[in-house]
Amino acid sequence: MARTAASIKDVAREAGVSIGTVSNVLNRPDIVSPERRDRVLAAIRALGYVRNDAARQLKLGRSSTVGAIVLDMGNPFYAQLVGGVEAAAEASSLAVISGSSGNREQRERLYLSLFEEQRVRGILLASTGAAEELIEQIRERGTPVVLVERERASTGGSSVSVDDFAGGEIAVRHLTGLGRRRVGVLAARQDLRQVAERLRGARAAAESAGASLEVIEAEALTVLAGRAAGEEVVARPRDERPDALFCVNDLLAVGALQAFAFRHQVAVPEEIALVGYDDIAFARSTVVPLTSVSQPADLMGRTALALLEEEIADPAAPRRHVAFRPTLVERESTLGQS
Repeated sequence: MARTAASIKDVAREAGVSIGTVSNVLNRPDIVSPERRDRVLAAIRALGYVRNDAARQLKLGRSSTVGAIVLDMGNPFYAQLVGGVEAAAEASSLAVISGSSGNREQRERLYLSLFEEQRVRGILLASTGAAEELIEQIRERGTPVVLVERERASTGGSSVSVDDFAGGEIAVRHLTGLGRRRVGVLAARQDLRQVAERLRGARAAAESAGASLEVIEAEALTVLAGRAAGEEVVARPRDERPDALFCVNDLLAVGALQAFAFRHQVAVPEEIALVGYDDIAFARSTVVPLTSVSQPADLMGRTALALLEEEIADPAAPRRHVAFRPTLVERESTLGQS
């Protein structure tokens, strides 16, 4: 039979003190005499008492926790971003609970509602873009929401983003600058703002350079989807393949590189120059180190938390948008062996 969890009343009875004394030991131990404090702590250990923090948060109307929702925790970019949030939160004595929406609106809404019910101090959200009405309702009820990887809505709160248009432009400008004229863009989820902006920047750069551009659709933003799309490129006659490929994230690029390297079917960069996006840790250690557009994931996470703390400290403070500009990290997938 399961053991019933000990309550604060049980601790008080075991220690021979009042409930108020137990509460003081838990929250303000400095005002309790050492003898009584030791008795309460001994009772807590003997009974295995665990404080009901949810009830405490309900009483205080706030918590020491922030929620972070990202699109895909399986993508190392988002893991690094949350790592930046956690590092900054630790310095502020805050805890972070994170969840992955899996790029699905329903799951994003589930996490938003859950975090609000848990009375988190605020929410950091890399959004699918489909739950804006719920986000505004949560803000109106008093929980700050800072958007990550998206510019704020006209009535919204603060936000952090990277100029993804510039990122796509930088990638394709680099490829055309190497003399490539048949550029492929490997993309999935074009309904996501980030992907759409990268593609828009790529088109602008190709048009400016007089190069052709073909969008190659993948099923998802994953390594496996990138490999499947890469195999389709390999299956084409040599003169119908692109001579350069820009992938809208590094996971797609790693998958495409696997397809090209299998049985040495396509030489990178001699036959197809390859650029990814995000500059995840894997990018520098692939069989051919990957040129990639770098986003400052850790700094974005830290900045997002700083904006959230500004709003927590002063709900009337002006909302801010912070935009970062991506940079290109050049490696052998476009430059060959040095």
